[in-house]
Amino acid sequence: MSFQRRNFIKLSSLSLLLSACGSGQIQGQIDGSLQSLSEEPTASFEQLLFSTQRLAPEFKASEVDLGTNLGNTYEDILPNPDLAAYRLTVGGLVKRPQSLSLAQIKALPYKSEIIRQVCVEGWSKIVQWGGLPMVELLKLVEPTPEVRYIFFRSLDGFTNNQGELYGYYETWDLASCIHPQTLLVYEHNGEPISQVRGAPLRLASPIKLGYKNIKFVQEIMLLKEMPQQVGYWEDQGYEWYGGL
Repeated sequence: MSFQRRNFIKLSSLSLLLSACGSGQIQGQIDGSLQSLSEEPTASFEQLLFSTQRLAPEFKASEVDLGTNLGNTYEDILPNPDLAAYRLTVGGLVKRPQSLSLAQIKALPYKSEIIRQVCVEGWSKIVQWGGLPMVELLKLVEPTPEVRYIFFRSLDGFTNNQGELYGYYETWDLASCIHPQTLLVYEHNGEPISQVRGAPLRLASPIKLGYKNIKFVQEIMLLKEMPQQVGYWEDQGYEWYGGL
């Protein structure tokens, strides 16, 4: 996303976000049970695993929009990590903290899905994502009962036109993270994801608007309370939940 775009949209409510998507492009809706789960302060990881969560529509391979935009126009410099040295760290309120190489991540359970990705600016595309279901990662680290939120931090290494160095960050509710269609992906349309699409690892789910699907993920923290910095875009005025 360009810096002009960052200064263009300042949204304060979910209704405004959904109206921006418009045009009936969302082919299905996740029912209200998912958001109510995320707001339930006593819902533990184990309880959520047994909850009923409806799936967003999935599509055929022939319906994939090849060459999709996916918001891949940047005015800033992208990080260029050494993939051999890359590690995904997972910590916070967990029993088994992890530091995983990309090879170790790819050795964990894999899932492919062809879903509609929806942008807050009004466009949507059908894409294939492949990678590690978030629920499998959370099973690996064993969250403690008080976990309510999942905080994601991207690789640093972005440089804007003013020469400022920064990275992205994002916060999800636990219920959305363990939804079966929420993935940490390393594959896009059957190929390894490119740098501009978020390599080496990005979040992808059809139950959230595009800005919630953070790219270049390097660190994940499981938390009891919402962090002071909620998300890069949310801290500039976007709605936090960002659900569909």
